[in-house]
Amino acid sequence: MIARTWRGVTRADDADAYLAYLKKTGLADYRATPGNRGVIVQLAIDGDRAMFELTTFWESEQAIARFAGDDVTVARYYPEDDHFLLERPRHVTHAMVVHLDVSDE
Repeated sequence: MIARTWRGVTRADDADAYLAYLKKTGLADYRATPGNRGVIVQLAIDGDRAMFELTTFWESEQAIARFAGDDVTVARYYPEDDHFLLERPRHVTHAMVVHLDVSDE
């Protein structure tokens, strides 16, 4: 399994609205892409900034390409991202998941 990680920053006041927007766009598209195995969304507020980190899980690089396009290292953005994001990193990172232990409690 491959973990694909993207990071973005919004104003803290926009964090809830951006999360709702993510649910309608990127998170829905992840779920609809064959080969996606799930996503973790992390949010850290630091003063007036909200830092989002999304880690998606994929069965293969080909599955990632179905979502991201031919260059899987390039981040995918949506039309309203420019309204929310203070930074738009061009690239994401990928790593092999070598151990995963998650409790349902």
